[in-house]
Amino acid sequence: MIKKLIIVIFVLIPIKALALIEVDITRGNLNPLPLAVSPLSIDETSRKSFEQILDKENIGSEISLIVENNLRTSGLFNPLDKKAFLQAPDIANLKPRFEDWNLIKAQALITGKVNFINDKLRVEFRLWDVLAAKEMMALAFTTVPTNWRRVGHIISDKVYERLTGEKGYFDTRIIYVAEEGPKTQRIKKLAIMDQDGANNKFLTLGNELVLTPRFNPASQMVTYLSYFKNMPRVYLLDIETGTQEVVGDFPGMTFAPRFSPDGKKIIMSFAKDGKSDIYTMNLETRLVERITNHPSIDTSPSYSPDGKYITFNSDRSGYQQIYVMKNDGSDVKRISFGNGLYGTPVWSPRGDLIAFTKLHKGKFYIGVMRTDGTGERLLTENYYQEAPSWSPNGRVLIFYRETKTNSKGEGFSAKLWSIDLTGYNERLIKTETDASDPSWSSLLSN
Repeated sequence: MIKKLIIVIFVLIPIKALALIEVDITRGNLNPLPLAVSPLSIDETSRKSFEQILDKENIGSEISLIVENNLRTSGLFNPLDKKAFLQAPDIANLKPRFEDWNLIKAQALITGKVNFINDKLRVEFRLWDVLAAKEMMALAFTTVPTNWRRVGHIISDKVYERLTGEKGYFDTRIIYVAEEGPKTQRIKKLAIMDQDGANNKFLTLGNELVLTPRFNPASQMVTYLSYFKNMPRVYLLDIETGTQEVVGDFPGMTFAPRFSPDGKKIIMSFAKDGKSDIYTMNLETRLVERITNHPSIDTSPSYSPDGKYITFNSDRSGYQQIYVMKNDGSDVKRISFGNGLYGTPVWSPRGDLIAFTKLHKGKFYIGVMRTDGTGERLLTENYYQEAPSWSPNGRVLIFYRETKTNSKGEGFSAKLWSIDLTGYNERLIKTETDASDPSWSSLLSN
């Protein structure tokens, strides 16, 4: 069972001034904003209490480090070296000496303090516009001490949103397939971790093959495919409670279903009599409805964020391309017309783009296109990569990439990577084992 994480109190302290700073999120990491993340100050009594409870020497420094790492990995911010800071954390939080922060070229400053009050962790933080010498935001959080990492992620999201104008994606989790062993005999387990790779947990034992886990956009529920006695079986797993149930056995299915935006249905594809069609299942009534009925291979269905449309790939044109249709299966339109084969289409949470995998001239690409097929952009290419999944703010994609083996079958690996929508900031996501088939959760603090 996985413990539910809750932020007990959110207190918003009114913003005192509008900022002069603005981060352009449309241009990638061409000019990351220089900012200073001061360690959160902490009194000695609180420090000792948290050290006993959490086995962390200075929880204020630990939380600020999470904020610093999150903002750095976004590619939009350049956290400055703490060795250059001229003002102590406790003094900076009360009243920054802006000329000191200007001197080290900081344009934004994050300060704060940590206290141990009534067995709870209380964290206050402030965001300052150094150029304008004004406070931009102040927030306070009270929660149980073990939630300290989440507090760091939520602060990161608040700063990201204030400086970019869009919601962040740091207080999230990623579910994926953890892989170990030789390529021909892989042991595959379901695993979950925070978006920064911390708190990794294995959810299955590896006794059965698991494939393509998918998060419910409306909750912390997951659906995945597992082979039980060589029979494809679809499971639902509640991440918060650990409760698991079987949705049904589906012969011919090779990929797990995806949830509808409201989480009340799943959409899936499975093969029968030499073709495959798309079906939906109502999770309350378990009523199954066929959406397509065509002598073709229709696979990888994905709902639009409003639930009105479905995108999928099909060989209706003779080779695999991407199509869009209404949610009742009518008005089917092909939207991909480039060279190569297209697969794994998935709608952006913002509803403006569709991400996909493309195979062309022996190389695999992760790309995006508008929902009518125009504006195709290929973000990254490699020997083999697929299965893009969107961050909840629609600005970053996570996917997995495999390496080519040598003549002896050696050197194989599968790793998770991320890249932002501009095609910049490609990053390896560290995992304890090899990893594939990632799926990004919605914001936990929603």
